[in-house]
Amino acid sequence: MEPLTEHRLVSGPVVYGFLRLIRVPRARQNALAASLAEYCRAHELRLSGLFTDREATGAASAAFNGLLDALALPDVYGVVVPAMSHLGPKSVAVERGHQIECAGARLLLVRRARPTPSTVPRSGPVHRPPSGTTRVVDATSLS
Repeated sequence: MEPLTEHRLVSGPVVYGFLRLIRVPRARQNALAASLAEYCRAHELRLSGLFTDREATGAASAAFNGLLDALALPDVYGVVVPAMSHLGPKSVAVERGHQIECAGARLLLVRRARPTPSTVPRSGPVHRPPSGTTRVVDATSLS
């Protein structure tokens, strides 16, 4: 896949990454940071910094407060996270997502949440036998 900028050196939209890493091995941390960097490269975003939350506390964290401060800088496009779970537990993640939006930034998820069974439409694809099969019906069973 070729970059849209046709190999010209341009300054892409500025984004910041955020990772919540509670008791995570160094290899996992490196893999997550690399996935954010690759996502930004593929979408022509400039990853300007990576904030890492290592505390299992509630909504207040130094890393997230630092991220909010960075979002106040001019020309910041958004925040890149691997998944919503990196913003914290559900109630905290929703609040943090709202704070990011209030700062005028976009929240970019590398991996979207899987749909729950209640959100999947019930009218799925119709299953038909393959076109080469013939269904034999016994005429005596119809009467």
